[in-house]
Parts: sequence; C-alpha cells; structure tokens
Amino acid sequence: MHNCPAVSDVARHLPGAVIDWAVEEPFAEVARLHPAVRGVIPVAIRRWRGELALASTWSELAAFWRRLQEDRYDHVIDSQGLVKSALVTRIARGLRHGFDRASAREPFAACLYDRRHPVSASLHAVERNRRLAAAALGYVAGEACDYGLDPGTPAAGAALDLPQPLAILLTMSSRADKLWPEEHWRALGVAVAAGGVHCVLPWGSEQERHRCTRIATAIPRAVVPRRMTLSELARLAQAARFVVGVDTGLTHLAAALGRPTLGIYCGSDPGLTGLHAGTTVSNLGTAGLAPAPSEALAALVGFGVLP
Repeated sequence: MHNCPAVSDVARHLPGAVIDWAVEEPFAEVARLHPAVRGVIPVAIRRWRGELALASTWSELAAFWRRLQEDRYDHVIDSQGLVKSALVTRIARGLRHGFDRASAREPFAACLYDRRHPVSASLHAVERNRRLAAAALGYVAGEACDYGLDPGTPAAGAALDLPQPLAILLTMSSRADKLWPEEHWRALGVAVAAGGVHCVLPWGSEQERHRCTRIATAIPRAVVPRRMTLSELARLAQAARFVVGVDTGLTHLAAALGRPTLGIYCGSDPGLTGLHAGTTVSNLGTAGLAPAPSEALAALVGFGVLP
C-alpha cells in the first residue's frame, strides 16, 4: 500500500512507462488493483524460507528467476530497503536503485544497488517511497498523493447480502502488539450500532474468525461474513460508510480508496506508518498507548459519519 503513490507518480511523470511490480504473493492483489502496473510478479520468500527441502520450492525459485530476467529494464527500484528485497533487485536486469546506508531499513542492502539515494528516515513510508522513485527517475514528486487504485464496482456488499448502511471493523493484525483490546471493539461496536450502522467484521484466518465472532456477539446486528478475497474487501470498503481498523494493510487500503477511515494504533508509530490519504482519515494512539473507545467514537462523530 505504501508503494502505490510512487507507482502513480511514475505513471504521471513518465507517460507511457511500462511498470512491472515484484511483490510478496499474499499482496499481489493490491498491485493488480493499480491500472498503471503492466505485470505483477509474485515472489514467495516468506513461504520458500520454510520449505527449502521441497523440490517444488526450488522449481518455483527457478521460474521466478527466469521471469525477472525476461525483460531488460531501464531502472529497477527497491522501495523496501531490506536485504531480501535488495537480493531480488539484483536478479532483475537493469540499473538498480535503492536507499543509501543511512536511509535503508537494513543498511547492508545499500551495498547491492548500483545507485544509492538519501531519503530521510523520519518521513512517512509513503513519502519515502515517492522520493526514492523520484530521485531514481529524475523528477520531483510534488504534493499530491494519489494511490491510483481501481477495485471495480462496489458490488461486494450486495453480493454478500450485507445490510446498509455498514461499517467495517478491521480487528485483526499479524502482530499481537497491534491488536486493540476486544472489550474496546465491543464498546465501539455497540455505539456504532446505536447510531443505526451495521458492523461487518472481516477475517483472514481461523484465529481471526474466532476473534471476530467473540466481538460480534456483543454488538447488535453485527455480521461476520465468509472469508473474502482482497479484491472483494476493496469493493466492500467502497460500499462502507466508514472503516475502523488497526495498523494492517486492509485499513490502509480503505483509506487509499477514499473512504472515511479511522486507524487505531497500539504497537506502531502513526507518524511513520499511519494512514496517509488526505482529509478523510485520522490516526489515534501510538506504540504502547492504545486509544480509548470514547476517543474513537468522538473521531467518528467528527467525521460526520455518526450522529
């Protein structure tokens, strides 16, 4: 999500540019939502590291290597600044760009680039990626931040027969320290339901489904839907009156789609990785300091999405 505005910048400043995007396989759907991306090249480093004994893993690695070398690129940009992403950059053919040692998240990664660019580590991740792409390709990013995503028609709500108006509560995260207490979600959900809005709690794993179900039992008319694809969730977000979520990719996706979105921060710094999409978003809390349900409710009232 944090790289989408950089893709939009490249497409705007270099009309006709052909853009391919190598991305971890669980997030390939995000890259496919951007119309400026010609080809999405899934990579499965996370999965491969745990399956190195399998012949199929080495077969997939070989196929990925061949796919990256099919084209000779004018420029190859690593916006992650990690050793693993820098190694992927080395496989591709073309002039390789990345952050310099002082800017990269893992300084050794800078040794693997042909060109290294200084970008302040104090900037939000979105702006770091935009400035890196601009430095690599020779333009000025400018002020406008455009995620450029196009999920298609917002028909997912109707397809799932979900009630309107609806709010999406994104309660799940891969990191336990980013989770908001379940009792906080229940308190907020009850207040949202009292405002005449139906709460929908999506999930991605069985553990998350159980968490959503526990929370939903205390919220009148709350819905825990079937497991949805990322594209379906994007269309569902378009149909929502508003979205509330912890620091997870789906919350950033909703914000990027222009929906009123409230980010709940408990284990990370919103100044560096918070919602970053104009006036329709707000961030509450920070690492080690979770916001209270009353703060979240006040923010939603301030958005004008609840009475």
